[in-house]
Amino acid sequence: MLSTTIWFIVGLTALIGGAELLVRSSSSLAVRYGISKLIVGLTVVSFGTSAPELGVSIQAGFSGNTDLLLGNIVGSNISNTLLILGIAALILPLKVNVKLIRIDVPVMIGVTILLYFFALSGVIYFWESLILVILLVVYLIFLIRENKHSDVEADIEKLPTSTPVLIITGIIGLLMLVFGARWLVDSAVIFAEMAGISELVIGLTVVSIGTSLPEIVTAVIAAVKGERDIAVGNVVGSNILNILVVLGVTGLIIPTSIPVQPSLVRFDLLILIAASFACLPIFFTRHRIDRFEGFVFLIMYIAYVLYLFLYSTDHDLLGAYSNTMIFFVLPLVAVTILSIFWREWKRRRRFYLAAKHRNEEADS
Repeated sequence: MLSTTIWFIVGLTALIGGAELLVRSSSSLAVRYGISKLIVGLTVVSFGTSAPELGVSIQAGFSGNTDLLLGNIVGSNISNTLLILGIAALILPLKVNVKLIRIDVPVMIGVTILLYFFALSGVIYFWESLILVILLVVYLIFLIRENKHSDVEADIEKLPTSTPVLIITGIIGLLMLVFGARWLVDSAVIFAEMAGISELVIGLTVVSIGTSLPEIVTAVIAAVKGERDIAVGNVVGSNILNILVVLGVTGLIIPTSIPVQPSLVRFDLLILIAASFACLPIFFTRHRIDRFEGFVFLIMYIAYVLYLFLYSTDHDLLGAYSNTMIFFVLPLVAVTILSIFWREWKRRRRFYLAAKHRNEEADS
């Protein structure tokens, strides 16, 4: 048990550290050879926080641990939305960029629903992964065109200026990513076997939180520093890339299709869709996530993890807990979110009518 825990921690550390080295060295090389910082920021740096999920998913796919693969992706997106935004908003109310509401959040909801429809057949096929990668290319092209006149730059720290050193650094980062993913996946499988818990549940919880650490750190630091729009943008962008990049690329390169557990379709993906939709009215209200809304997100995540624990252990309280969640908690959360949206819509309508009335009086 102790050795497995040590290898899990070593694997997770190597995974995150390797992703950091690979992204920073690749970014510096790209800028050095004339690729604009904007393009680098929208591609290499944006993929950085999704690199741990990609490494784990590819390793799990080639090892035949496909439940861990999908559990990692879905669990990471759930933890990104509910856990990370909840914690960050409790630290400081988060500002939401208008472009994020208009473009990226609908894209996040759209690709999440698309994943659900792909999963309904019980298998993610090669051609479905290809569609995800094509959508990724379209999304990146759109972002580049949308931001071509902006002042966005990649956040690249200075590394050694020698090209050979940058190449070596990138290779070291890649090796750390590969071996870290292998150690993490192998340890997670052992944990699942020892605890009698399915690989899917391990992927949805322990592994997904571990691979989401870059997003957690980024969001918390951004909130503490007052750069609140960065915290939200990082989460939404990571959710999109986890589906389009991690699942899309993994599905293209592993030798088999990806089977989908029925429980993932019946419950976890529905939770992810609900969490994604919950962002829209909350983000829409005053373009911010208040502490109360962050608290609601965090409670939803705790309730979700508790359900997974009861489900995996076949606990006697599972039936009562499920009924309470389905018939009381979830409707209460839905009513709360809708009431927030309704109050904001009425406030904006009153503002619009008052402005219209003033304009009519001025014209007369």
